[in-house]
Amino acid sequence: MYAIVEIGGEQFKVSKNDKIVAAKLSGDIGSSVDIENVLLLSMDKGIKVGTPYIEGAKVQATIVEHNKADKVIVFKKKRRKRYRVLKGHRQPQTTLQIKEIKA
Repeated sequence: MYAIVEIGGEQFKVSKNDKIVAAKLSGDIGSSVDIENVLLLSMDKGIKVGTPYIEGAKVQATIVEHNKADKVIVFKKKRRKRYRVLKGHRQPQTTLQIKEIKA
């Protein structure tokens, strides 16, 4: 059994006991999160597709950690003008452990 869920504008294929890294979610480490944006459910009976979401379906997950992604470097330069700017950015993210999928 697996599900396709939407978290922070991104879609993830999840099944029980999977770990996923999504955009930062509010909550403490160890707290439970219910994801109700379920786009597709694959069960033993067949596949159920939502329009756009499946009503009553949810995925329960636990927050494992909050961290930052790898640094993205932004470098701007205008040649022969002595203009150089170097900036970096690290996007905050959350690691989730999937507990169960409820149809």
